[in-house]
Amino acid sequence: MTRAQAVPTVQVDNERVTVTEWRFAPGAETGHHRHGYDYVVVPMTSGPLRLQTPAGEVTSQLVAGQAYYRPAGVEHNVINAHEGECVFVEIEIKRPPADGAAS
Repeated sequence: MTRAQAVPTVQVDNERVTVTEWRFAPGAETGHHRHGYDYVVVPMTSGPLRLQTPAGEVTSQLVAGQAYYRPAGVEHNVINAHEGECVFVEIEIKRPPADGAAS
């Protein structure tokens, strides 16, 4: 089954951070990807998201305004499992690892 793609809008992109608004129609997905940076997500809407990961599939409940943090290396496909639109803002924190090695 082919799903609609979530729509990203980059709001800020500089050497320190990338801030992206993500909009998901019902059933839309990001496609499988791996996060190269630590990141924070700030949900603008509440509702369930399905996460397809290498370990399996889980459902996560977003709460508008309740931010969460994830470390670099997370791999998943994010799918809107809600009947309405899902919107969140993702802030990727671009910085070299503590040991100074390239990421």
